[in-house]
Amino acid sequence: MLTHPFSSPLTDSIAEAEALVAAAPHIETEADLLEGLQYLAGGISACIHLAFDYDRDHPFLQSGTGPFTKMGLDNPDTMYFGTRVHADHDYVVTGVRGTTTDLSFQLLGGEYTDDNVPASQAAFDDRELEIAADGTFEWRVRPTSPGQLVMREVYGDWSAQRGTLAISRLDTAGTAPPPLTRAMIEKRYATAGKQLVQRVKTWLQFPQWFYLNLPVNTMVPPRLTPGGLATQYSSVGHYDLRPDQALVITVPVSDAPYLGFQLGSLWYISLDYINHQTSLNNTRLNRTRTARCASSSPTRTQASPTGSRPSATGAGICSSAGSECPVSSPKPTAQC
Repeated sequence: MLTHPFSSPLTDSIAEAEALVAAAPHIETEADLLEGLQYLAGGISACIHLAFDYDRDHPFLQSGTGPFTKMGLDNPDTMYFGTRVHADHDYVVTGVRGTTTDLSFQLLGGEYTDDNVPASQAAFDDRELEIAADGTFEWRVRPTSPGQLVMREVYGDWSAQRGTLAISRLDTAGTAPPPLTRAMIEKRYATAGKQLVQRVKTWLQFPQWFYLNLPVNTMVPPRLTPGGLATQYSSVGHYDLRPDQALVITVPVSDAPYLGFQLGSLWYISLDYINHQTSLNNTRLNRTRTARCASSSPTRTQASPTGSRPSATGAGICSSAGSECPVSSPKPTAQC
């Protein structure tokens, strides 16, 4: 029989995370708060999934962010997979390369927190893999410290063929996890709660670090994405527009395989890309005779054929990212 609720650490953490959301400095309207509570619900779902559908010694790939479990200014053109890894164990990643624009791998030496961006211990894309004629590949890695292994499959055209990815730990491959114990379940509830609070704190801090200190309605020159891949450069900014204003972003055409532009909210997540046009990439951007790409960011509630819809408040984050871009790439321009 239960002598105390196993879920208490999680429910206590949900209440703490809700208080953090309600106190977020950018909240100005009821709509802002409701967006935050919807975001919190997705975080609860994601953290339960990551804590319970996991075994330390028998890793498999999880999706920690998606259309309903957003975090970290997720790119609508990217599918994210990852798992925790531990020091002094050999892991093997296997897969079949699809026809997507980019497939990248990153080994992070720790977790993102509200006071730390973990260093990349390894970061590369599929150009460094030995891919067989049938598309299969294998990558072996032995981490020197606990961390995260993250894989990103980027689509320029969503009609591309999706690849496959899998991971195993060599010393436990072919074995099964041990039976559940009381201590294990208690730890998982506590872990889910701890991760939820840290998740909310972390991504509320990122705009303060990297965006809101920039002049409004402008974008900076391309730079290595903070905490991102060694081959990815991004140009970022934040906008604050009235209903009768639009922000026009002009980007010099690049030879990069992927070039994308997206909008995000101040919760540091993508907008509703299922029902609205909130991003564009180089397969859909308008190209001018001067070899430039342009997109507009209207504040009206309807989607625009060539533009992106921001949040209801008219304030948020804008980001342009490219893979395999030289740091000397010309600066995007933003005009309100």
